[in-house]
Amino acid sequence: MFGVADDVRPAMRQAVSARQAFVLATLVSVEGGGPRPEGTQMVFAPGILAGYFSGGCVEGDVAGHARACLEDGDPRTLIYGEGSPWPDIRLLCGARIEIFLERIGAGDSALAELLAAEAERRPVSYVSDGVARACAAEVSPWPEAVVSKRYDPTPRLVVVGGDPTALAIAELGVKSGFETTLVRPKGPEAPPPIAGVGYRRDEPGEALAAIGLDPWTSVAVATHDLETDRAALKAALPSQAGYVGLLGARRRLAGRLTELQVEGISEATLARLHAPIGLDIGGKAPFEVAVSVIGEITALRYAPPFPPEGNGESLEGVVHPKGERASGSTSTTSPASAADAAAGRFSRASASEKTLTSEES
Repeated sequence: MFGVADDVRPAMRQAVSARQAFVLATLVSVEGGGPRPEGTQMVFAPGILAGYFSGGCVEGDVAGHARACLEDGDPRTLIYGEGSPWPDIRLLCGARIEIFLERIGAGDSALAELLAAEAERRPVSYVSDGVARACAAEVSPWPEAVVSKRYDPTPRLVVVGGDPTALAIAELGVKSGFETTLVRPKGPEAPPPIAGVGYRRDEPGEALAAIGLDPWTSVAVATHDLETDRAALKAALPSQAGYVGLLGARRRLAGRLTELQVEGISEATLARLHAPIGLDIGGKAPFEVAVSVIGEITALRYAPPFPPEGNGESLEGVVHPKGERASGSTSTTSPASAADAAAGRFSRASASEKTLTSEES
């Protein structure tokens, strides 16, 4: 299970807490394709192992070199695939990869800044040549530097609701690496029995303000209660949240958008909303909707930027840490357009292109 979690910072923090040095292995070059992109990392320390590079026999060999690196402190580069000194270790994908190993002490200053930035939700850059390393908001790599990696805050997910669909979204969010909180106003005092999910019972505005919405936070509104939905959207849409989605019937969307506009939410702000929520995967069961929601949030995270603005058209998609998305498979158009549209025509996409996961209200 060591490779299920992609972020190795918790493993780094675990080593620091134990006052242990560890080896940070970084995939610095990939040629010919492979299962993991450049920048992927693993952490090796006594009793600590996190991340993966290939899912094959590479990890076992890297672990042996990591033990040697931990003992002598010398950085090293490992090559697998074409040009490798270990031809018996094959990459089935036919790729050539280079992995850089460096020993980092528990008291390293760059490591301390990296973990402080994680706790404070600040993006930072990390640069290292295996002996000297630096971590700050912006760092220019020096000629000898081998590793140059950007660390963003851990993605967060706030789910507003309490029915099986909301619970499924929250549970899948945790399993997908999101710091997840379920907000259920006036809900049961006991939290849901989902490991790793935070729980709040206050009203949406208060809960979202307390959590704090930054560009790496996604909000999924799925309450089936019009007043609670409206309160959540009024708090989430004007915020810096990278994603705001609404579960609900497409045929009721125009009216709900108009109500928000009447209450002072601008058309540009409303254009950030993804409604109906999620990708179009055709399913309506709780975990099918959850898959569509987590899939859409993930797709937006890796989407290319918008083309230059200025054409006068309403933008579909949502601002997020790595840019904006041009394609709006589930985003609304402007509220004015939606209010005048016939049922099932609330975006430039045809009804057949829209999600079918949230038709129930």
